[in-house]
Amino acid sequence: MDVRHKKLLRKHRLELSNQLVVGGTIIQYLYQEGTLTESHVEEIRTQDTNKKKTIKMLDILPTRGPRAFGTFLESLKEEFPWIREKLQEEAQNEDSQPGAAEKQKISEKVLSTVPTEKQLNKLSVRLGPEWETILIELGLTTNDIYRCKANHSCNVQSQTMAAFVMWKQRFGKRATVQCLLSSLEAAEIDPSVMDDIFQ
Repeated sequence: MDVRHKKLLRKHRLELSNQLVVGGTIIQYLYQEGTLTESHVEEIRTQDTNKKKTIKMLDILPTRGPRAFGTFLESLKEEFPWIREKLQEEAQNEDSQPGAAEKQKISEKVLSTVPTEKQLNKLSVRLGPEWETILIELGLTTNDIYRCKANHSCNVQSQTMAAFVMWKQRFGKRATVQCLLSSLEAAEIDPSVMDDIFQ
């Protein structure tokens, strides 16, 4: 999920927990669209009040990939259209703000390229434990992450680099610098870690 959408959900967290009723249509729609898994639905339903159910859902949503926010807005369409409109309007205002790529002046040509292993190695040196969140945002699974950690148990940089290589191999030409930059934003990591690497 985009960092701006995460901040938006955090900003309205209490308001949403007081207004939404998530037990029915909302979580069923999110499950149908693949945003929530069966275990997520069960985890939400076991909460003993509606407010706790909503808060649990809001905790899970930011971890569910780039489509999660849009799918959540769609789930509000029938029963909570006024909340959907409010969030949509704020999201559009946020989207009109300059993003990390603009601030860094990374050219369109570079954004559309696949990063080299040398560039990814430089980036992996600058990342700490947050690399896991970034690679999940990029489309790897928790099993992939576990495998990288198991194969390189003593070195975080080696774990990170192994995961980046796996990402490149799996997504090919779709594994672009733009995707990498978006994943940093979504993981709420200062994109300055990419300074000088992709200029």
